[in-house]
Amino acid sequence: MKRFWTLLVALLLAVTVNGVAQDSVLIDFSELMADWPADDPVENERTLVDFGDLAGATFTEEQRRMMKSSLAIENWEVDLSSSSRTMRRMIDSQVREATVREGATQFENEGVMGIRVSFPTENFNAWALIRPPFEIPAFADVDELDQDDELVVPDDEVGRGGKFDSFGVVKNVGTLRTVSMNVYGLNYPYRISLILQDENNETKEVMMGNLEFDGWNELTWENPNYIQDVRNRELRQQPLYPRMAPMRKLVGIRIYRDGTQEGGDFVSYIKDINVTYDLATIDVERDIDDEAVWGILQEREQERRQAEMRRLGNIQILRFLEQRRMYPGPENMQ
Repeated sequence: MKRFWTLLVALLLAVTVNGVAQDSVLIDFSELMADWPADDPVENERTLVDFGDLAGATFTEEQRRMMKSSLAIENWEVDLSSSSRTMRRMIDSQVREATVREGATQFENEGVMGIRVSFPTENFNAWALIRPPFEIPAFADVDELDQDDELVVPDDEVGRGGKFDSFGVVKNVGTLRTVSMNVYGLNYPYRISLILQDENNETKEVMMGNLEFDGWNELTWENPNYIQDVRNRELRQQPLYPRMAPMRKLVGIRIYRDGTQEGGDFVSYIKDINVTYDLATIDVERDIDDEAVWGILQEREQERRQAEMRRLGNIQILRFLEQRRMYPGPENMQ
């Protein structure tokens, strides 16, 4: 009898490993093109966050309503390694949205993230980290703009925490199998990596490969520790909610330039990042929505999210004020 139950558990796990593995989009930059406000799009409506509540009493309600940020491509930032941070290089290193031309063999008319990095020309190693404008929340509720441009959460989304699913976050991740990204290369001999974070706030840098190719290429990392044969896996049961809430989220994309390689301007484009993995739990749609009842996962994140919003809000408010102090030349007119 004991042998029978052992074989049954092994069979169920084999089904999980070989038949229920998931292939998900971690982030697709074509979904992060600017589309809000309608008259002069600078933000991405789907990923908007509001920091107007952090502003002082001197701002009008209209100004507060405009104090929003998002994962719109051109909001992403480029951080340079300390030895590379000259003013000129920081100004020249930036991210822009781009559109693949009509008639292209891949991703025709789709949006992509364009990256420009000004690397040093001296003989020392350097890197550039392309990161989102704020830490992507793993368990924020989906919201939408009302008629007053205020972000409100619909009743059927309260406690579900799915705002950034596939916008930098993937849920119910067991063991990662592969990570892949579609990159447009221009024959630069640099390396590219992804920095991912799990539910325990532990980060892992995944080396994706070399960028020395011309045109679109799918770079893939395969988990060297992935165990294919279920008989070699450790079989055990674990408590579920709120412990079994494994996920991965994108922290940033890093470009490495070796000191022996030619420096100067570097340009590349990224379309999307995808992951394949074993599901942590098979029964995703449970009879009771535990998070909607208890809100434990959102509560855990709330303090970190509030601190991040304060940081983001302070930066955006300072930029808001600085924009109004600048000379109103054609390039600064709003």
